[in-house]
Amino acid sequence: MSVDIFAGKKIILGVTGGIAAYKTPYFIREIKKRGAEVRVVMTPSATEFVTPLTLSTLSGNEVIVNIFPQSQENGAGLSTWHIDTALWADLMIIAPATINTVAKIANGFADNALTTLVAALRCPLLIVPAADVDMYRNKLTQRNFNTLREAGYYVIEAEEGELASGLIGRGRFPEINKVIDSAEIIILGYKRDFESKKILITAGPTFEDIDPVRFIGNRSSGKMGYELAKASYLRGADVTLVSGFSHECAYPEIKLIKIRSAAEMKKLVGKEFENNEILIMSAAVADYKPVLFRGKKIKKEDKLSSIKVVETEDILKTLDKKGKITTGFALETDNELQNALKKLKSKNLDMIVLNSLKNHESGFEVDTNKITIIHRSGNQVKFPLLSKFQTANKILSEILKIKK
Repeated sequence: MSVDIFAGKKIILGVTGGIAAYKTPYFIREIKKRGAEVRVVMTPSATEFVTPLTLSTLSGNEVIVNIFPQSQENGAGLSTWHIDTALWADLMIIAPATINTVAKIANGFADNALTTLVAALRCPLLIVPAADVDMYRNKLTQRNFNTLREAGYYVIEAEEGELASGLIGRGRFPEINKVIDSAEIIILGYKRDFESKKILITAGPTFEDIDPVRFIGNRSSGKMGYELAKASYLRGADVTLVSGFSHECAYPEIKLIKIRSAAEMKKLVGKEFENNEILIMSAAVADYKPVLFRGKKIKKEDKLSSIKVVETEDILKTLDKKGKITTGFALETDNELQNALKKLKSKNLDMIVLNSLKNHESGFEVDTNKITIIHRSGNQVKFPLLSKFQTANKILSEILKIKK
């Protein structure tokens, strides 16, 4: 069983006075569920949107709002809480971060409990801004974001969407899962090392229709491909995801193209491959399709005894890979290594990811994977059972080792 990366981690959550503060209880619940310890620091304005009692109850810790105690009539104790808390943490996240707090941190202010704590931090800081569209795109606000990034802080770009004002535009607080994924990337120690790179990823199954009701398919959920797309984006890449049917969700910044059949995937991959320098072919593409598609539902009384099939075209074999980095996947049940090596060579790949179905916690429809990565050189790298998000990051780091 894989160990969650958040287990035992100490997280400070900073909450500022924006409407998106109402989402913070959900964040605390999810991060605690994964084993983290959470302490909360709020600005006074944040208490207008969510109460300290709520966040204290959910986190299981005292919530800090003010630098100083409200009264010293009954004496005072030693209070260097900002230093103690700053040294305690593995990561601080400010979510939501108002443009006021962003401006204060970018210019070195320490005039409330939250900004004072930031000034004392030794751990990484993740800032998740949210604001109305005109406030967000204001030139001074954008300059402050750049200042924070240059100082080594992590800033998640706000999303496009409907805002509290009713306007549509950039400034929307991202989904909680995206914030948690970003935090995981930081804890794992990854940087934006795919900045300016364009990556094409395939995911999910293909469905080869027999009639309007039935099809030939497989059990692929698309989880691995979607985690690869998310990790690639968070590490700075421009990502295009070509996906068969899947219940998984991609970030809105990822270019998502939905397909159904192997022929559709071949057409779209061929088109998109020209504009991307890296291809990760994690989709489970059907090897066979029916020779004949029946335009009407086949009735039971038709006594269908067999379905004649023909091989689908091999997408990886048909691509001109010159100057490109290509990675394939091999899901095997027997002779795993030999079959993976054969596929690596026959498809002229730079790298192949070997999955095994022998471990019930690895493969289809689960959130973990146990892989071996084989490079063109023959070098093999084995990994223990990891979450698919962690597996995705291991694959990306191995891709960075490939020289073209």
